[in-house]
Amino acid sequence: MSTSIEIQKEVQEALNVGKPVVALESTIISHGMPYPDNVKMAKNVEAIIRQAGAIPATIAILNGVIKVGLNAHEIEMLATAKNVHKVGKRDVAYVVSQKKTGATTVSGTSLIAQMAGIKVFATGGIGGVHRGAQESFDISRDLEELATVDIAVVCAGAKSILDLGLTLEYLETKGVEVIGYQTEKLPAFYTRSSGFNANYRLDTPQEIAALMHAKWSLGLSGGIVVANPIPEAYEMDFDTINSAIEKALKEANEQGIKGQDVTPFLLSKVKHITEGSSLDSNIELVYNNARLAAEIAIAYASIQTK
Repeated sequence: MSTSIEIQKEVQEALNVGKPVVALESTIISHGMPYPDNVKMAKNVEAIIRQAGAIPATIAILNGVIKVGLNAHEIEMLATAKNVHKVGKRDVAYVVSQKKTGATTVSGTSLIAQMAGIKVFATGGIGGVHRGAQESFDISRDLEELATVDIAVVCAGAKSILDLGLTLEYLETKGVEVIGYQTEKLPAFYTRSSGFNANYRLDTPQEIAALMHAKWSLGLSGGIVVANPIPEAYEMDFDTINSAIEKALKEANEQGIKGQDVTPFLLSKVKHITEGSSLDSNIELVYNNARLAAEIAIAYASIQTK
């Protein structure tokens, strides 16, 4: 293992004996939520995973060192630091070589989780094909990483600011299964259904773990998207959230916001337009995904140790 990667002792010990581990991204801490909501959310997510019986491994790069598993001080540092880089595959080598601090996106987290040997990852929503990508070619690196990294990503679907139809088409091209957890429909982050169908419905963590085992033991490389709908109590009204997204997109276009700046800009604007209710929904769906990811990791570890 490279000296640029430090796996937290608890995480490494769990991996050594085949105990369940859940990877967690860190851009949600640095770019996704304001302080101190981000610290509270990060600590709660880790606690939820522990309560379910798995080990959390929040991933980030601190002063050029890739960290697989953060302690409380490191989470606080990441939550309050200025000029934190958003790190996907393209950015890892630069941030490490320049000894900078970076928070990992879905693609960056997936890549580093694979380096460490972690097979389950919980996040809010995956990136995808942006609206207007026919002209801008703005397609998240998340989709390419999902095509090549052997990891199950538990999410509330793709972020609703995206073109969900084209995102599904792209995932199909790359051979990535989109599994609806207890639903036939693809969730749309803030809402339980996007109107698009998932590829398959599976109703238990054990069924998802069996799919993971079957896919990878057959030598079929690549990730699996587990689309877990936001709990009904925290679902937002479909028309309200889409109206907010349209307003935010209009502002982003007018201000020339592009690339990695688009998603945090849009999420911030949607939060403002919805008077904060979108942030509450965002936090709850992350908690919900963490619970399911822990259950899947436990079920998958059970299969591997048989």
